[in-house]
Amino acid sequence: MVWIILGIIALIVIIVIGIYNNLVQLKMRVRNAWAQIDTQLKRRFDLIPNLVETVKGYKEYEQETLEKVIEARNKYVSADGVEDKAAATNMLNASLKSIFALAEAYPDLKANKNFENLQMELSSTEDKIAYARQFYNDTVQMYNTAILSFPSNMIAGMFNFTSENFFEIEDASQKEPVKVQF
Repeated sequence: MVWIILGIIALIVIIVIGIYNNLVQLKMRVRNAWAQIDTQLKRRFDLIPNLVETVKGYKEYEQETLEKVIEARNKYVSADGVEDKAAATNMLNASLKSIFALAEAYPDLKANKNFENLQMELSSTEDKIAYARQFYNDTVQMYNTAILSFPSNMIAGMFNFTSENFFEIEDASQKEPVKVQF
């Protein structure tokens, strides 16, 4: 009888360890997925000063647009957490749309090789950001499902695993991709 009880206890311990390790692994995947978004957003924000410098020569009446881009970049740098960084990213998306609209107003800017190369780089980066966001949200969904599902929800509660937030765009006007026009 003692062996059966010890066997059951050992089985429960093994199950708890397995569930705990799975939750830790999922939590690390969420962190890694966020790091991938952060990396791509940093790449985008590193391109911004070059874009601003290229556009400055055409800025007579466009100072406000450039200031919004710089403000969005600075907000991202000082942002903490998924929600703050998402908000700063959304603000930048709107500002970039305005900058790319300048290319239509200034044909010389549109033909500028530096501007054209920056647009291509930003377009490529936008694709990478979209993929990284999708991967992050998929990973968060797997993690959140795991911590809410029985029996792992009991283990998650005991070890203070909490749900993660999705990377969402709250402003409906920001749900459109940045349009790069040549």
